[in-house]
Parts: sequence; structure tokens; C-alpha cells
Amino acid sequence: MTVPKMFDNDDYSKTLWLLLLIAAVIILAGIGLRDPWPADEPRFVEVAKEMVNSGNWFFPMRGGELYPDKPPVFMWSIAAFYWLTGNLSATFLIPNALASLLSVFCVFDIAAKLWNVKTARNAVLFLLIAPQFIIQAKSAQIDAMVACWITVAMYGLLRHFFYKASLAWYLVSWAFMGLGIITKGVGFLPLLLLVPVLTLHFTGKHRFSKEQVNWRLLLGPIAMLLVLAAWLLPMLHIADTSNNPDFTAYRDNILFKQTGERYANSWGHINPWYYFILSVIPAFWFPMYAFLFSKPFWRDLKASPIMISLLAWVVLVVLFFSISPGKRGLYILPALPMMALLMGAHITNVGIRPWFRRVLVAGTIVFGLVFFVAAGLCFSHSHVVAKELGDDTTKFAWLFLVTGLIWLGILIWKWKSMDLYSFGAAFAITWVLYSTWGYTLLNPIRTPAKGIMDTVQQDIGPAGELGLTRFKEQFLLFSDIPMTHFSYLTAPQEQDRNAWLWMSEKPNRFILSIQDNSMTCFDTSKATQLGKAHGRHWILLGENAMAASCKAPDTIKRYHLPMKRTYQ
Repeated sequence: MTVPKMFDNDDYSKTLWLLLLIAAVIILAGIGLRDPWPADEPRFVEVAKEMVNSGNWFFPMRGGELYPDKPPVFMWSIAAFYWLTGNLSATFLIPNALASLLSVFCVFDIAAKLWNVKTARNAVLFLLIAPQFIIQAKSAQIDAMVACWITVAMYGLLRHFFYKASLAWYLVSWAFMGLGIITKGVGFLPLLLLVPVLTLHFTGKHRFSKEQVNWRLLLGPIAMLLVLAAWLLPMLHIADTSNNPDFTAYRDNILFKQTGERYANSWGHINPWYYFILSVIPAFWFPMYAFLFSKPFWRDLKASPIMISLLAWVVLVVLFFSISPGKRGLYILPALPMMALLMGAHITNVGIRPWFRRVLVAGTIVFGLVFFVAAGLCFSHSHVVAKELGDDTTKFAWLFLVTGLIWLGILIWKWKSMDLYSFGAAFAITWVLYSTWGYTLLNPIRTPAKGIMDTVQQDIGPAGELGLTRFKEQFLLFSDIPMTHFSYLTAPQEQDRNAWLWMSEKPNRFILSIQDNSMTCFDTSKATQLGKAHGRHWILLGENAMAASCKAPDTIKRYHLPMKRTYQ
């Protein structure tokens, strides 16, 4: 592989800082140019906003109602930047960006320690090329952060077992597993590394020293429990002593439904067992897995206990998520940094062979064709793209065309000598274009709730009060006016009954909701049509749309959001 001069050295610091600079440009590009996009980002950002507005940082809330699906760590990170700056739009992407840069550092540093700087360089190149890593690094979903904590934990375990025995790093690993668990329940995944490590040790295939494997390994769970206890014990105490049924429901949901039950008996994102292998890894981990089909890789693997352990861990992680019926592509993100480390070690040993150059050329052709086809569909105003991008698709066509030409130019330039640097450069330019030009084009399309809320504010007037049923979090996030809702977790018809009761108590009250034939207590034919947003048609219901009578709700539930500090 021809190495560009700026990378062609064994200097640890120069190579690390160069790679971190490149990673930072790719990951930080576009911050402040877009708002939170569905599905998950508006929810987490709204929770963070309410933490700052209410002063209640311990129990996440959405619209004043407890949000029981996730522990608070990720929302704390967004809230902290909001509290420091007063600006959500400019900061909500920063926590994951910083977490992803920390993952890059961990991969580089442990590769340099276990092998050398060239291996570290190649491992980071693989990581930055993998689409899934950058997609999540540039989002405000929870998975990039939990992947970072898992990567730090793996870093510590690899240091202890394969670099130099260190009880401190071993305990740090367990502590970060604890942090990962209270970020998202799967933070314990690094424990799976103990399976190949202890198997190698006790079968005699690789005997670790007494400093690496001894009774002190049992101290690890204590470090994890201390981190867990820092959040778990106060939460349990408050839930038990507050006499607040919402706090009790949060405790039960977060400890049981969102952990074991969600894994074993998922109620959403149901996919077949092979979903990750056939639908996620081929596109989002390209091109690392190509080496799995080469004989030199398996010879290399057989000679290296480190590589055996890394591959076993990656396989166990993918298997772990494949067993659960509920699957989303981003679930296997935590395995990606270790896969990059594994393949970085291998390619440093064997170099880029002709067959792998052909893989990179094929990938370049495919990605380039995707952009050219997208440009053609946009220029022709095809319904396929118009339904996603709106009627004015020409402006997107130019973005796709320019991006496709970049891939074509690199393909022509490196037709016979394609390498990771050239392939990575095409991706880097694509990500920067997407994060600047693309963000400005997509943001109005991905945030239609902003326009609807502006219309609602004008329709109800300064004296009007607004209620919300069947809501999505973005309507709370982008509202500048106080709002009342009737429990996100309540059945829609029960929300209708509560909304009708609320409207009947005082004049000049309105309900924002989805056009839904199952709606009770209201005549939706008398509603004001607000347009389509987030896949639904939204309506505004006034007093004239109220039925003459309505069944009383089983339980009166109301949550009022005062909007002391709005989204900026």
C-alpha cells in the first residue's frame, strides 16, 4: 500500500494528532447547521431541555411526564452543554462527537501498544471509513455514547491481559461497564471478552501471567457496582419514599421492562436472526469484513491470541443481539471499533493485496453509482425521491451529482492503485458535503413540526391555550408557547377524553392532534388542517369540534409544560 507522506512515519504523536484532526473535521462538520431529527433525537433533546428548565436532573421527563425508557446519562450530557451555553441547536451533537473522538483515541492507542503505530493508523482508517461509525458519531442517538464507554472498557481489558498487567486499568474497565449500563443497559458487553481470554488460559493455548489472571479479577464487579450505585441507589430511594406513582413506574420500567423483557420479548423492531449479518454489516461495516473470506487472515488469526480474542468478542456481540427478536442496525455499533482494531492488525501484517484493491474499486463504483442514480431521480422529479425530499428535488440533484463526480474522479485517479487513503478521502469529502450543504437542504424537510407550531401559534392567538394528544416529541421541542398534554403513555382514546374535559373547563382552548379516525369526543371534520409532518396529518381542534358529551376518563392525567426556556 502506497502511504502518503503525511502518514508515512512511525511517530506516535504526529500520527495520532493527524488522525484526530481528520476525524474531528469529519465528525464536527455541520454542528449548529441542523436541528434534532426524528426518530430519537427530538426525544433526547427535549428531555435534556426539561432537565435544565425544571431543575430535575435525576428523573428524565418528556413534557413534564417521566420518560421511563432510558437512564439519564446521555440526556445529562446534552443538558450540561445546554446549561453551559443556553443554546441547544449549537450543542446537542457535541456529546456524541466527543465520545466518538475518544473511541478513535482508544483504538489508536491500544493498537500502538499491542502492535505498532502503523497498525494503529490502519485501525483508525478502517474505523473512520466504516459508515456506521460516522453516522452515529454525527447523531444525537444514545448508541455512540454507549459504544464509547464499551470501547474504553475494552481498552482497559486489552491493556491488562495483552499489554501489561494493570489492576487499575482492569478496574477502570469495569467502572466504564457500569457507566455503560446506566447509559444503556448493554454496557456489560465487554465481559464477553473474558470468554476467549479465560478459554485460552485454561486450555493452555495462551497462558497469562499470575498478575493477569488471579483472584483479584473478582474485584472488578465491585468497581461496576459502585458506579451503578451512584445512580441506582438514589433513584430507588426517591422512588420508594416519594409516594409518586410516576417515580415507581419509572423504577419498574427501567429495571425490568427496558432490560430483560425488552431483550427476551421485544415489542418493536422485530427482525429475523440473520438481520445484522445480511442487512447491516454488508453496507455499514464495509470493507472490513472482506478479509474474513481470505486464507491469510485465518492464518494470521491462528498465530495471534489477541486477534483470536477480538474476533471471538465481535462474534459474541453480534450473536448476543441476533438472539433477541428486536433488532436495529445501530445495536451492533459497539463491536465496530474492535473489528477495526482486528482488521487494522491484519492489513498491517499482509498489506493490501490485489483482490482487496478490487474490493475497494467495486465499493467506489457502487457508492458513486448510488449518487449518480439519486441525482438522476432528483433531476427527473421522480416520485421515489419526491415523497421523501419534497417537490423541489433539483437542489438535491446538484448535491448528489457533485458527490458522484468526486467518487468518479477518485476512481479514475486510483483505478489501478486504490487504497484505504483514497477510499477514505472519498468518504471524508462526502461526509463534509453532507454535513454542510446537505444539512441546509434537509433540515426544513426533517423538521416540519417547526412550521406547524408557528401556524398553531398564529391560529390560537396570544390568549389561546394549547393541548396536545398523540404527540411526537418534536412538537414539544419546537414550541414557544406553553402546552398541556394528557400522558404520552396513555391510550389515545383516554387522551381524547382527558383533552375534552380540559377544553370544557375553560374557553379559548385548543387541541393539536393527528388526523385519526379512532378519535373520540371530537368531530375531526370540523378541525383546521395543519398539513403533514413526520408521516402524519395534523389538525387543530377548537370548541366547535367538541362533541356534546364525552365519557369521563378513567384517570385524570394532565402535564403542563411552561416553556420557560425554549429551543434555540
